[in-house]
Amino acid sequence: MNQFHHFGRNHRQKQNNTYVPRQETDHGPYPYVVNINEASKENQTFRTALWTGTYLQATLMSIPVGGDIGLEIHPQTDQFLRIEAGHGLVKMGNKKEVVTLQQEVFNDDAIFVPAGTWHNVINIGRKPLKLYSIYAPPHHPKGTVHKTKAEAEAAESHH
Repeated sequence: MNQFHHFGRNHRQKQNNTYVPRQETDHGPYPYVVNINEASKENQTFRTALWTGTYLQATLMSIPVGGDIGLEIHPQTDQFLRIEAGHGLVKMGNKKEVVTLQQEVFNDDAIFVPAGTWHNVINIGRKPLKLYSIYAPPHHPKGTVHKTKAEAEAAESHH
């Protein structure tokens, strides 16, 4: 079995003379190469685990217009988010009700969230906000796919 996988410029499959994104699956913990910009922009799910290893996890996210990730905290997990398309507003603070950082974010902006920090990213643009997130250590179960925020919230309440 080939344990080396690639997802890049030729990752789309042709169907009826139009290109459609390949369904992503969790490729970890194997070595893997990806055009993360294309994968992020083509992702249609609220959250999909792209790669989960022992100490790190990458997820793709698509936040609908007016939607948000949801105010959350990861006590033992650092998080990195990168905006690939869209316009958002990030809010962070050490307490749930106290925002100490609020800033608009755009394409190519990076957001660093230290463990134990309350945070939210809100889509304030006119199109879906496309981003990817890296967690260290992993935060979601391997293979996680949440088509909607409601699905993600339901899954979070069960563990």
